Formats: sequence, structure tokens, C-alpha cells
Amino acid sequence: MSTAMNFGSKSFRPRAPDKGAFPLDHFGECKTFKETYMRCLKNNHFDNSQCRIESKEYLECRMDRQLMAKEPLEKLGFKDLLDEPKEENKVKS
Repeated sequence: MSTAMNFGSKSFRPRAPDKGAFPLDHFGECKTFKETYMRCLKNNHFDNSQCRIESKEYLECRMDRQLMAKEPLEKLGFKDLLDEPKEENKVKS
């Protein structure tokens, strides 16, 4: 049996994946963050749970420079690393 697809038909429209494909960092804008993250992985026997702060900083760099779509850090799994809102102007009884 043949599993070949007919890409010549007009009904086929390629589209980019929702996640996982983003521009490369050609100018090295986030290179230091990437190297820090990779060093952390190597030092921790590639246990990425030990390098979550470095991973968060790298992704923030990519989002800030439009090398990936902006996503809330909570959605990317970093909710526990975000600063909790401070209760200011608390009324004393």
C-alpha cells in the first residue's frame, strides 16, 4: 500500500505549528541566558527541575525580544516562581 500524499492538490494548505517553531536567535540576543541554562543542566546531570529559574529567564528574554510569542509565565509552568502580590496599605485595627 502506498501512503504517499498528494501535495499538488489545492485543498492542502500548510501552516506553522501552534507551538515549537519560532525564529532562531541569529544575533545572539539571548545567548548568555541560553548558556547559563545549558551550564545548569550539565551541572545537574540534565535534571531540568533544578534549572527552572534559568529556564524562566531564558524564555523571558526570548519573549522580550519577540523571538517567541508572549505567553503568561503561569501558562508556561512558572507560577510558583513568580513574585506574590504584596499586600500594601493594610489597615490596622
